[in-house]
Amino acid sequence: MKSVALHNLGCKVNAYELEVMGQKLQESGYRLVPFDSPADIYIVNTCTVTNIADRKSRQMLHRAKRQNPNAVVVAAGCYVQTAARQAQEDPCVDLIVGNDRKKDIVEILEAYLNGQQAAGIRACGSESAEAYGEARLTHAPEHTRAYIKIQDGCDQFCSYCIIPFARGRVRSRRPEEVLEEVRELACRGCREVVVTGIHVSSYGADFEPGAARKADARQRAPEAGHLIRLIERIAQTEGIERIRLGSLEPRIVTEDFARRLAAVPKLCPHFHLSLQSGCDDVLRRMNRHYSTGEYYEKVEILRAHFDRPAITTDVIVGFPGETEAEFEETCAFLEKVRFFEMHIFKYSRRKGTAADRMPGQLTESEKQARSARLMRLEAEHSQQYRASYIGKEVEILVEEEKEIGGRKWWTGHTDTYVVCAVEDGKTERNRFFRGRAAGFLTEEILRLE
Repeated sequence: MKSVALHNLGCKVNAYELEVMGQKLQESGYRLVPFDSPADIYIVNTCTVTNIADRKSRQMLHRAKRQNPNAVVVAAGCYVQTAARQAQEDPCVDLIVGNDRKKDIVEILEAYLNGQQAAGIRACGSESAEAYGEARLTHAPEHTRAYIKIQDGCDQFCSYCIIPFARGRVRSRRPEEVLEEVRELACRGCREVVVTGIHVSSYGADFEPGAARKADARQRAPEAGHLIRLIERIAQTEGIERIRLGSLEPRIVTEDFARRLAAVPKLCPHFHLSLQSGCDDVLRRMNRHYSTGEYYEKVEILRAHFDRPAITTDVIVGFPGETEAEFEETCAFLEKVRFFEMHIFKYSRRKGTAADRMPGQLTESEKQARSARLMRLEAEHSQQYRASYIGKEVEILVEEEKEIGGRKWWTGHTDTYVVCAVEDGKTERNRFFRGRAAGFLTEEILRLE
């Protein structure tokens, strides 16, 4: 029985795909061990969203080979999809596996280990926009919550983003396949599912012949019909008590979309609407296809249909040509919206993207200063949102036991993804607990009574 160590870099989709690979390996007789342990095989699921992600991917591959020079080191995912030659020439990498071949990890490994491929020959996946490749979970590693990947690929081509080149065009998973996976996870005790994908709002765009391939497809607001119908069907699954959505394209939010979401009691009022900039001129350079006014309108629609929804976002600072005045516009817009959480990213130059060729590239020190300012703003707004729950009754799905301040607590998330803690002995894992938020246990965790 060969041992395999897995390590993931990047997004929730990558995390889901690594879980699927680990599950397939276990079912085939491989023994999973921690990544820091000696192993016969190391699999690094790489990321390429930024230059830093590329560097971390290479570092983890080299670290694996140092831990066991005789091990088979497998580089999978987005980094090797966009830099196949560089990965092939890396002496620390024995095998590369592209995104659309992850589901075949066992067959690829077996062929390599049986000498059916000469040393140094790698198996790399295709970048083509083929039909969605079936790969699914049959059990959730966390037991309480599971990610459900419903689509792959992106047709948006934002000027800073390499992901469409790493993941290909939009391919959606058939509803029946998604529902079968959800039912199986529910039967194994999973209470919450997170609907995720590379561009969730494009789900079903490829179900209509040729619709997702039209040159102007990314200019139009995404059609919500396929996605909302899928959510409504997932909600009918016995045993699933919560449905959480991954990142949404702001333009998908309409009055009808929000009304239908609000009519699904199991739908968590937690929405990630990617913003990227609070300045209209920067948004145009980013090729984002909406204005700050339109974005704010979508936020207001959600707030009208849900009680204090948790709205989170992504913001890029230091985009090429971003002036001080443009950055101040972003700060003012963020103050206006007041998000629960913001993921702040310093712009990372990516070869092969339109933004890489733009003039006015900012220095690292300029990007760092702006990032630090937004992170302080994020911490302030996030704390205020959490504090709004003090004195109110909330319900959490209990997930794990932690030691905090020398005592044991059970922690979990509200439907708005606020972390709360309950004293040990009052509940147990994978149960719902309702209590009053009495105050902060730590800066980021509320205490329930």
